[in-house]
Amino acid sequence: MARETIEQRLRRIHSEALSEFDKIQEALRDERLQCLQDRRFYSICGAQWEGPLRDQYANKPKFEVNKIMLAVMRIVNEYRNNRITVDFVSKDGTRDDKLADTCDKLYRADEQDSGAEEAYDNAFEEAVGGGFGAWRLKTTYVNEEDNEDERQRIAMEPIFDADSSVFFDLNAKRQDKADAKRCFVITAMSRDAYKDQYGDDPATWPKEIHQYEFDWATPDVVYVAEYYRVEDRTETIRIFETIAGDEERYTQSDFLEDEELENRLLAIGSREVRQKRVRKKAVNAYIMSGSRILEDLGRIPGRCIPVVPVYGKRWFIDNVERCMGHVRLAKDAQRLKNMQLSKLGEISAYSSIEKPIVMPEQVAGHQVMWAEDNLRNYPYLLLNPLTDANGQVQAAGPLAYTRSAAIPPSLAALMQVTEQDMADILGNQQQADKMVSNISGKAVEMIQTRMDMQTFIYMSNMSKAIRRCGEIWLSMAKDVYVEEGRKMKGLGLQGEMETIQLSKPVLSPTGAVEMENDLSKAEFDVAVDVGPSSSSRRAATVRALTGMMAITSDPETQQVLQAMAMMNMEGEGITEVRDFFRKKLVRLGVVKPTEAELEELMAELQGKGQDPNSIFLAAAAEEAQAKAARARADTIKVLADADLSQAKTIETLAKTEAETTGKDIDNIRAIRSMMSPEMATTQPMS
Repeated sequence: MARETIEQRLRRIHSEALSEFDKIQEALRDERLQCLQDRRFYSICGAQWEGPLRDQYANKPKFEVNKIMLAVMRIVNEYRNNRITVDFVSKDGTRDDKLADTCDKLYRADEQDSGAEEAYDNAFEEAVGGGFGAWRLKTTYVNEEDNEDERQRIAMEPIFDADSSVFFDLNAKRQDKADAKRCFVITAMSRDAYKDQYGDDPATWPKEIHQYEFDWATPDVVYVAEYYRVEDRTETIRIFETIAGDEERYTQSDFLEDEELENRLLAIGSREVRQKRVRKKAVNAYIMSGSRILEDLGRIPGRCIPVVPVYGKRWFIDNVERCMGHVRLAKDAQRLKNMQLSKLGEISAYSSIEKPIVMPEQVAGHQVMWAEDNLRNYPYLLLNPLTDANGQVQAAGPLAYTRSAAIPPSLAALMQVTEQDMADILGNQQQADKMVSNISGKAVEMIQTRMDMQTFIYMSNMSKAIRRCGEIWLSMAKDVYVEEGRKMKGLGLQGEMETIQLSKPVLSPTGAVEMENDLSKAEFDVAVDVGPSSSSRRAATVRALTGMMAITSDPETQQVLQAMAMMNMEGEGITEVRDFFRKKLVRLGVVKPTEAELEELMAELQGKGQDPNSIFLAAAAEEAQAKAARARADTIKVLADADLSQAKTIETLAKTEAETTGKDIDNIRAIRSMMSPEMATTQPMS
């Protein structure tokens, strides 16, 4: 069978991608279209009248009192006020893992450098408004203008209109899509930009999810797709044992690249002891148009699809993934309210002023005055009297007046019901607005907690997305941040900046050379830290701390509680005060110091002068230690001398016994020599 060429492989991948995308879009089109309509409903002027309702109110007032926008913004502002952060933790539960702290600092620095807040905020608002949002991670060069500088950093970028542009394969069931094998990200380009970049006539990617009502002008764009494809492959690891007994591991690709490798290993005495089959994951990326693959980006860093989805509310029904945000259930109530206000406005506009009813001959000659009265506000108006056939005046004033239409009772009742329905669905945020100054703190907390319960699901789903983002970042960092000695920026929890050197050689406590900050060995679990759900929670913490201060008599405990209360205070210009009390808590040993704070504390202790009493006490302690050491040495010497004397005594006794035994043997031999041979043979030597 002939081997597949690169061109044939790309054509096959493009055909498979088109077929799979059609199936995904067909299954999710209706759901994603509802998400798009929900976002338009609360964010675009006039979109609340889209659909059949617009035709029914043609040529009539169409007012909008957008209360859904206020509810969505409240949830979004709640998130922006309480950011969610990533925390890398050791898999075996080891505390104070320096490599984990290094990953935390590098991750925060990447967030700051790439403007990750924009990506997070856009995805969260799309999830709250429509039900689905997303952002991506990608690598960028630190200096794109330097051809020799190949250093890269990881960036978080927003994906706009994620509900109509991000699609995972239908077999992916997890909410964070960690089990996805395919992913499509649709991007819009102008036709001119497409021609300039790729050179051919644009053939757009088939994107069917769109809604253009109430948009006076839409751009003429071409859609291209970023296609991420996870490829699982099984690789054989061959393990050889050297003459020294050490084990060396080689992959099958090592032997393919070096055909003489196996012969050299056998020649130096190595022998193969076993083989192991391991599964390897790799992600390949492509950019496609409707007709061909525009770019083959090859293997990207990491082992995960670098797209992070976030949902508002999500579930599976009939094996179809469904989602929605905070808008969908309130759309009918909002439409009904708009209809009622429009009808009320129409009634008020058409019959707000009583108008006179006159005969044509009464205003003959005065038509201009009556027509311009609403503009010029004449002090009086003229009318011609009505006369009969004989010229007698019959009437001098208007015959009658128009009357204002009465508001139907059903309309007034329905407006009250609609208002209550919207409050029930969106959350009665007016309760927080109505809080007066003398309300108790407990009541404030209860009201805030009741409001927070409606936003908790969105914060929880966002925390899952942030956690997945940390996993993807770590997977990419193990491939990107591998340069020995590279210096990178890191950020601490309080925003303090420091320099981190990768793969820095250091001496271990055993004297061996180890690599510090070696991210290729980073294997961590990812946890998330969600901030307080509202600013009132911090206020409650301050009240609790001040209450504890009143019942605590220990001065040191009161000092700690006071510092913690100041740490939780909020207000303008209080950042410096928080820093002061943090340093105070660090010195007291209450708060764990960062490396920079630890170095600053050590330098402060080394440079701090001591008073005479401290010097005297230190000298006295040192003298006492010296005397104790000298006494201990004398004791050891006495014991050693005693042991030596005992050994010499044993040696003398042994020598004496040996000499005595030798003399006895000599005497016996002399006696036997003087005896006759017959007697000598019969007498044994004792």
